[in-house]
Amino acid sequence: MFENFFLGLHLPGSRYTTSPLYFPGSGAARAGGGLGGGAAWEAGLRRAPCGCQCVCPSLLHCLPPPLPLLPPPLPGSPQPPASRVAATSSDRNFMNKHQKPVLTGQRFKTRKRDEKEKFEPTVFRDTLVQGLNEAGDDLEAVAKFLDSTGSRLDYRRYADTLFDILVAGSMLAPGGTRIDDGDKTKMTNHCVFSANEDHETIRSYAQVFNKLIRRYKYLEKAFEDEMKKLLLFLKAFSETEQTKLAMLSGILLGSGTLPATILTSLFTDSLVKEGIAASFAVKLFKAWMAEKDANSVTSSLRKANLDKRLLELFPVNRQSVDHFAKYFTDAGLKELSDFLRVQQSLGTRKELQKELQERLSQECPIKEVVLYVKEEMKRNDLPETAVIGLLWTCIMNAVEWNKKEELVAEQALKHLKQYAPLLAVFSSQGQSELILLQKVQEYCYDNIHFMKAFQKIVVLFYKADVLSEEAILKWYKEAHVAKGKSVFLDQMKKFVEWLQNAEEESESEGEEN
Repeated sequence: MFENFFLGLHLPGSRYTTSPLYFPGSGAARAGGGLGGGAAWEAGLRRAPCGCQCVCPSLLHCLPPPLPLLPPPLPGSPQPPASRVAATSSDRNFMNKHQKPVLTGQRFKTRKRDEKEKFEPTVFRDTLVQGLNEAGDDLEAVAKFLDSTGSRLDYRRYADTLFDILVAGSMLAPGGTRIDDGDKTKMTNHCVFSANEDHETIRSYAQVFNKLIRRYKYLEKAFEDEMKKLLLFLKAFSETEQTKLAMLSGILLGSGTLPATILTSLFTDSLVKEGIAASFAVKLFKAWMAEKDANSVTSSLRKANLDKRLLELFPVNRQSVDHFAKYFTDAGLKELSDFLRVQQSLGTRKELQKELQERLSQECPIKEVVLYVKEEMKRNDLPETAVIGLLWTCIMNAVEWNKKEELVAEQALKHLKQYAPLLAVFSSQGQSELILLQKVQEYCYDNIHFMKAFQKIVVLFYKADVLSEEAILKWYKEAHVAKGKSVFLDQMKKFVEWLQNAEEESESEGEEN
C-alpha cells in the first residue's frame, strides 16, 4: 500500500530529503532498494544525505506506526487465523496511542438528564395535606392552592396520590383501603368523602376538579384512570362514600370532564353479583340527568358503545329488559328504561331483517315468511309499524336492479307484484300504510332510477289492497316527507283527483239509494 509513497526534494538548508522513503514491508525494502538495501534502508529513513534528521511532518498523520518485521514461517507450520493477526495488529496500534493525562482526584459529573429523581409520594402527600388543611372548607382557597402548588409539586408524577387525597382524603392501597388510616396527621377531612351528601356540595367539589384539569391539561387522562380505579374499589367504601362518588361521577360526566367509558369498571363480576353496580349506576345516572337531559345521556352512552351493555349491570339470571325497566323506573329513571327498550328493539329488528333477507334471497314461499314474521313479532313484542318498513327494505334489496331507467320501472312492478300479498298482511293499520308510503317515497328519491316509477308503484299497491284510498289521500295532503315532495306530488295529482272523484260519486250514489 505504501510502496514508493513519497519522494521528497532535498534543498540545501532544508529538512526534506531527496531520498525515497520506504517503509517496512514495502517492495523496495524487500528488494533491498532505497538507501543501500537490506538494513541500510532504515538508516535512510532516519537521516537524509545531508546528515539532518528529516521526516515530512505533513505525512505523519496519514501513516500508520511502523510494525516490526516478522520472521517467515517455517515450512509446514500452521498458519495463524486471520482474525488473530488482525487483533494483534489492532492491539499493537492501540498500545502505541498516547494516553490522555488524567488529573488526580478528578470527579466525573453525571449529566442532569441521567440523574434519577427519587419517587417520594409521602413527601408529596404531606405537602398536599398541609395545604388542604390550611385552606379548610373554602373551596375557592382550595382551588387557588392547587393552582399555585402545581408549579412546585410534580402533579404529573404523583397524579394518583393527588386524586386519592382529593377524593378520599388519604392515599389508597390496592383494593381501596386507606394507607394512613391510623395516622390522622397524614389525612385530611377536606375531601369529597367528608363532604355533605347533597348535590350542590358535591357540584362545588366537581368545580375544583374542573378548574384543576383545565389548568393542568395533562392531568385529564390520569383523572380518567383514577375514576376507573375508584369504581373498581367500590366494595372498600361505605354506602355514603359510594353515593358521593356516584354523584361526583355523574356531575363530571355531565360537564364533559369525564368520558362515559369510565362506566366499564362497573361491569366487574364482584360488583355485579353483590348488586353494587346497579345501585351505583342508578345514583350516577340521577346526578348525570340533573346536569343534562336524557337525550344527551343516551347519546354519550352510544358513543361509548355502552347502550347495548346496560343489562350487564345485573347478574346473568336477571339480565332481562323487564327487570331493568322495573328497577330503573322504580328509581325514577323511566327515560333510561324506555331507551333500553328502544335499543333492544333495534337489535331485534336488525336480526329480523337479516333473517328476512336470507329467506327472500332463497325465494321461500310467502306463507312461510308470513308465519316466521308473526312469530317474531309476538316473541319480541314488535308492532306492525316496525315490521312493514323492514319488509319493504328486504324486498327491495332482494333484487339486482337494471341500470336503465326505462327498464327498471317494469322490473320493479313485476317484482313488487309478486310480494304484494306479503306486504298486505302487515299493512292492516292506517299508520302502517302511511309508513309504507313514506318508505316508498324515500327509496324512489334516494335511487334516481326509480323517480318516475313512484306513481306506478302506488297504483299497484292500491290495486293489490296493500294501500287504502284514505291512506293515499292523507299522504298526499299532509303525511308526505320532504324528499322529492314536489316531484312525487305532481306525479300523484291525477290519481288523487280520480280517487277524490270516485269518492264523491260513491257518496252521491249512497245518498240516492
